[in-house]
Amino acid sequence: MEERILKFIAALRAGGVRVSLAESADAFAAIDRLGVKSRESFRLSMRATLIKDAANLAVFDELFPLFFGIQEASLMFNLSQELTPEEAEMLAQALRQFNDRLRSMLERLLKGDLLDSDELAQFGHMVGLDQIENLRYRQWMAGRLQKALQFKQVRDALEALAETLEQMGMDKQRVEQLARMLQANQKALQDQLSQYAGQRIAENMSNRPPEADADGLLDRPFNALSDQDLERLRKEVQRLANALRTRVALRQKHAKTGQLDAKATLRANLKHGSVPVEIRHRDRHLRPKLVVICDISTSMRSCSELMLSLLYAMQDQIAKTHAFAFIDHLEHISPDLSRRQSEEAVNQVLQRMPSGYYNTDLGFSLENFFDQYLNLMDSRTTFILVGDGRNNHNNPRLELFRQLARRSRRTVWLNPEPPAMWGSGDSDMLKYAPECDTILQAGTLSELTRAVDQLL
Repeated sequence: MEERILKFIAALRAGGVRVSLAESADAFAAIDRLGVKSRESFRLSMRATLIKDAANLAVFDELFPLFFGIQEASLMFNLSQELTPEEAEMLAQALRQFNDRLRSMLERLLKGDLLDSDELAQFGHMVGLDQIENLRYRQWMAGRLQKALQFKQVRDALEALAETLEQMGMDKQRVEQLARMLQANQKALQDQLSQYAGQRIAENMSNRPPEADADGLLDRPFNALSDQDLERLRKEVQRLANALRTRVALRQKHAKTGQLDAKATLRANLKHGSVPVEIRHRDRHLRPKLVVICDISTSMRSCSELMLSLLYAMQDQIAKTHAFAFIDHLEHISPDLSRRQSEEAVNQVLQRMPSGYYNTDLGFSLENFFDQYLNLMDSRTTFILVGDGRNNHNNPRLELFRQLARRSRRTVWLNPEPPAMWGSGDSDMLKYAPECDTILQAGTLSELTRAVDQLL
């Protein structure tokens, strides 16, 4: 029982329920005190100790019967004991019209036999049930099991069997009674498949290796993230953005005031005989205006997506953000980001790009920006480039980058690669670096968050 409970707790964690070691210990303590004789008391003690958020009750209620449920031992009817010798002979003749596989399934329904554990495991492996770790696929997998057992063909065969028995002279009411019993047995077999699918998925969930916690993922390099890790970090971005927003707002509130406003100071101190008792300063505009150009090639996509998510979650602290993405040419993605999340916006940009093999070309993308969007750059603009500086040996167009850097108030480059890798292979980072005011390493979400904090 202890092993079963541990598997149940592991499945809860895999289903998104946060269960600490202390809460697991509380569950075992409650079971020791209340025992397991009363199933309802056992269920309530587990729920009270393991679930602390009402939103997780549905996960608990779905998983609990899969680990501690009571499964029926047999089908509802054994028709072989209900038939007279004459009916059994007629039925045997009627079954000869079906192929071996259908006849075997119909005979199973007639006898009222459930699938044994080996048969369930065999069919589960056949349909890929061993690989499923999410309960939302339970009914879909149960449907695949039914398909493997030819449930639709069996239903059609039951109708054909009833017609054949009537034609052979069996009483119509008796045929209808047998048909209802066979349908009830098939429904019980269907329930067994659904129960097994849920139990197998729950077992898979309990055997899943423990995931890294969110804090651990914050320091994992972008190029080492799985799709599941990246999905968890997307959820973390909003929390990080809220913390950054609060920090930036407080920093601005307590920041030093702007330059001395001599005229306002003189007017304010006329009542003091022009003695400067009250000092007036010009208001300081602290919210930056950003132009962000992001590399969304395969090696940079995660970093750029999360960077854009952070910035657009903090728009109330930024005067204006103009966002661009590039692989082999430049795309203006601010309209996309204003209508949807950054992940969807990046995917939308990728769909707009022509099909084929992409060669990252920052130089050509800078030329696109220079020709079409140069008016966005002025002395109030912070120019941010997010990329690894790898240009596939294309022309880096340093003269354009230099002009953009000079037009902007500040030029910042966020690069996930450590400085030791700059200049290796097709990297042009050492050529761009002298034109930047600041270069920040952003190889993890933690580093990226610190970089955004410094920018603001």
